[in-house]
Amino acid sequence: MNSKLRQFVIGIAAAALACAGASQAGGLTGAGATFPYPIYAKWAEAYKAQTGIGMNYQSIGSGGGIKQITAKTVDFGASDMPLKPEELDRNGLMQFPTVIGGVVPVVNLKDVGTGQLKLDGATLANIYLGKITKWNDPALAALNKDLKLPDENITVVHRSDGSGTTFIFTNYLSKVSADWKSGVGEGTAVSWKAGTGGKGNEGVASYVQRIKGSIGYVEYAYALQNKMNSVQMKNRDGQFVKPEDNSFKAAAANAQWDKAPGFYNILTDGAGKESWPISGATFVLMHKMQEKPATGKEVLKFFDWAYDKGGKLASDLDYVPLPENVVKLIRAAWKTQIRDASGKALVQ
Repeated sequence: MNSKLRQFVIGIAAAALACAGASQAGGLTGAGATFPYPIYAKWAEAYKAQTGIGMNYQSIGSGGGIKQITAKTVDFGASDMPLKPEELDRNGLMQFPTVIGGVVPVVNLKDVGTGQLKLDGATLANIYLGKITKWNDPALAALNKDLKLPDENITVVHRSDGSGTTFIFTNYLSKVSADWKSGVGEGTAVSWKAGTGGKGNEGVASYVQRIKGSIGYVEYAYALQNKMNSVQMKNRDGQFVKPEDNSFKAAAANAQWDKAPGFYNILTDGAGKESWPISGATFVLMHKMQEKPATGKEVLKFFDWAYDKGGKLASDLDYVPLPENVVKLIRAAWKTQIRDASGKALVQ
C-alpha cells in the first residue's frame, strides 16, 4: 500500500471512530426518578443547544431507574433513594448527587389557600395510616386554629410505582412516627394503609388536582408547575416552615457529604429552624467499569457541565445546586471509580 493510500485509509478509519463516538454521545440515555425530571429536561435542552449532544431521560421512577442501570439498558440511572455502599459494590455501581430539593404535601381543600394549612409529622403519618379521615379532625383543628376546616372526608393519594420521592416521604414519616415505622416503614414502595395510587409525580399531581378533599405528596417543582396548594410543616426545631428555596437550602446546609461513604446521605428531619423537613438529594448511578467508555465519558461531561453551568437553571426550578466543595468531591470520585475495561480512568 503506497503512502497516499495508507493516509487515506487511516483518515477514513479515524473519521469512522469519530462518528461512532459522536453517535454514542448524541444519544445519551438515562432513566429513573421523576423528582429531578424537570431539571434534567432543562439541562438536556440547554446542553444540546450548546454542544449538539442530546440526552433522553425516561421519568419512570427510582425503582425502574435502578433496575435499568443494573441491567445496563441505559447509560445512567437515577434514584432519590441512595443505594448503600454494599449495594453499590454488589452491582459494580457508583452514585453521586446532582441537586437537592423538597418533597411537599399538597392538598385540594376548599377555602384553604396555598401555605395556609399546617401539619406536623405525626399528624401527616396518621392521615396516611388512615387514622385521621376527616379534615375537621381534632388533631388537624388544633394545628390550624385560624382556619375553618370542612367536615369532609380526606382522600389520600400516594405513588403507585417504585419511587424515590416515596422513599424520602416514608423515610421522614418513619423518623417522626413510631406507628408508621413499625406498621409501614420506608422504601421506594411500601404497603399503604390508605388511599389511591398515581404513577409518578405527574400522576399524584393529577389526582390531587381532580379530587376534592385530597392530599398527596410531590416534588416541589411539580407543585409549582401545577400551581398546587402546598402546606406548612413543623420541623425538628418546632418551627412551621413553608417549602421554598431558603428552607431547602437550610436543610442542605447540614449535609456532611465528606463523611458519607458512597455519597450515601439522607437529609430528612434535619436540624435547623428554617429547614424543610422532607428534603433530599437525587442521585445518578453509573457502572464503575464502562463497557462503552466513549459514552460513559460523555455522560460525565454532561453532568460536569451541569455542575459548572446548570446552577441557575436548577435554582429557577427551586432545586438547590450542590456546594462547590461537594462538586469537588464528586469530580475526584469520578477519577478514581469510573474506568474502562483496561482499568484506565475515564476522567484524568
